[in-house]
Amino acid sequence: MLKPHEKHDQAIIKRAGKKHDDDGHGGAWKVAFADFCLALLSLFLVLWLIAAREQQAMKEIMMDALAGSRQGEGQGVMPEQKGGPRGSLIDRFPMPRDGMGDTRTEGSKTKDGKPDTADAKPKMSYQTPEDLMALSRALDKLSDEAGLKSNLQSVVTPHGLRVMLHDTDKQGMFVRGSAVPTDRFRKLLREMGPIFAQMENQMLIVGHTDSMQYANTGYDGYSNWTLSANRAMSARAQLLAGSMNPESVLQVVGMADRAPLDTKNAGAGVNRRIELLILTRGQADSIASMFGMAGQGAQGQELEVGAPDSSTLQRLRDKLGLPAKKEQAEHAN
Repeated sequence: MLKPHEKHDQAIIKRAGKKHDDDGHGGAWKVAFADFCLALLSLFLVLWLIAAREQQAMKEIMMDALAGSRQGEGQGVMPEQKGGPRGSLIDRFPMPRDGMGDTRTEGSKTKDGKPDTADAKPKMSYQTPEDLMALSRALDKLSDEAGLKSNLQSVVTPHGLRVMLHDTDKQGMFVRGSAVPTDRFRKLLREMGPIFAQMENQMLIVGHTDSMQYANTGYDGYSNWTLSANRAMSARAQLLAGSMNPESVLQVVGMADRAPLDTKNAGAGVNRRIELLILTRGQADSIASMFGMAGQGAQGQELEVGAPDSSTLQRLRDKLGLPAKKEQAEHAN
């Protein structure tokens, strides 16, 4: 028997409840983390879409970025047109097979050097005013379907059909200060390709800019001469991507700001344009013989050059709603 002083004391155990630091937060952190993951996924998706853009267009953007920034190019290109219509990140037309803008066209050659006559069709020769007007109507229809009806003007001249693709206050043909065509303009040129692929006529492609200058005005700087020439070459590349025969192009010319249509507003959108001059056979032969091309006449042969066709030019200005230009003294010397 235990003595009273040897009895064990009763053990008392206290259990204290643990306090949780996150009781006041609940599951809010999970929502924030999900939002972060969604934003990150969206970023990767945008980067992937940008990387999927046409390789040639990206090269042109890099070249223009290295060439320097232009002080301005007047009004006429909306901000969302840098890269095409709003919401458009990938072009909605087939990319060229060789990555350089040229696809196999009628009249092209196979690997063994022989003409490719797989899908040969009879070609059209536009020589009369009626024929040229029919071609003009076909091009007007394409521009209307592309949403660029107000950006295309054409007029029949004694030398052929003069087609102008110019800027407006709402729609530009190229990204501002560069030779990168907007998506609508690129698509329109490619849709013109099959029409030109079926014609025998040759053309001149002429680039024009407004009078705004680049920051570097040195002789070796990137200038409007370079820009207009690059834009003309860019238009040629898109026409070839649309299956036009390379032999259809007789000359590609850049004229900078030397030939404005709106002389009272040198920065007007109509002065920023690409002109396609569809030449008659006689006019094409005359231009070719001027440079002594084989089979087109002897080099150095004197050509008869008449006065500019002012009436035709005025009809074009009338179609554009431009004021008549005061004629200078005619042939003072």
